[in-house]
Amino acid sequence: MGFGRIGRDFYRLALENEAIDVVAVSDIGQAEILHYLLTVDGTNVPVKLEGNYLVSEKTKTRVVHGVRPGDVPWDMFEVDMVVDATHKYCSNSQMKEYLTAGAKRVIISALPRDPIDKVIVMGVNEASMTTGDKLVSAGSSTTNAIALLLKILSEKFSIEQAMFTTIHAYTSDQPLQDTVGKDFRRSRSAAGNIIPNATPTPQWISEILPDFKAKIEGIALNVPVPRGSCLDMTLFLKDSDFTVEAINDVMWEASKKLPGLVETTADPIVSSDVIGNDHCLIFDTRATMKSKSRMVKVISWYDNGLGQANHILKIVEAYRRLDLEGAAE
Repeated sequence: MGFGRIGRDFYRLALENEAIDVVAVSDIGQAEILHYLLTVDGTNVPVKLEGNYLVSEKTKTRVVHGVRPGDVPWDMFEVDMVVDATHKYCSNSQMKEYLTAGAKRVIISALPRDPIDKVIVMGVNEASMTTGDKLVSAGSSTTNAIALLLKILSEKFSIEQAMFTTIHAYTSDQPLQDTVGKDFRRSRSAAGNIIPNATPTPQWISEILPDFKAKIEGIALNVPVPRGSCLDMTLFLKDSDFTVEAINDVMWEASKKLPGLVETTADPIVSSDVIGNDHCLIFDTRATMKSKSRMVKVISWYDNGLGQANHILKIVEAYRRLDLEGAAE
């Protein structure tokens, strides 16, 4: 549901996954334009449009017109899960419309607006997943990067406080020219400004990692780049007897333990270098800094579209395994 950047990235990744079949795509756009956007971003996607179907060697996907979650009879397509990539229908009641329309489970690509069954960050709290989960959030690209970073470092170092700034690529809900929006700063041109923005991530980090309740704060800066985001994290550790090398070594080890989620690099990368990288967290060892006392600053990167799409795919795979295990019992 929703064939924007994350929806298209998810579709492309699913084409390469034999266990997942995308049987339907729901969007408000014309099928011809949706197919066109799928093929113009530099990715070689061998997909043809035949009538209202996206056709590849692997699968035939029906394109349907849907505005709200309940507009599509999901049971008619016999779907196991609906992935909502609209970033619009994030409340408990809206997500339940999918279930009413016949879906067995819904996974949203954004943070929820109120309590749901689970907010899952792979590599952090996937052990809490159960077959009974029906309303699931895949977090957000920023939340997932922060949760992974904090979990990895907190297993080796005692973290007393954390403060972050996410330097985030502009998003499709921002205007390209100054125009009246939902608040003052969000009314300014995304193409010409660095725009401070509130983020719900600290609230949800406290849910995902309860040990960080009242220990984390942060802000977002939307900047005039279309893709590729940066996470600037400052941590206050309990003890001062650590080194930059020790911090970096922990992250190198984590990238081995969490392949496909975490990558560590010593290359002098910039934001455009992570475009097309599907890891949730790309840790930059060149940027690690330590103060003379107990403060450390680290920099990480992520492709906020592809990284999130890959994270959703991993959640879909994990629930598929759980469902198969439950059916076999």
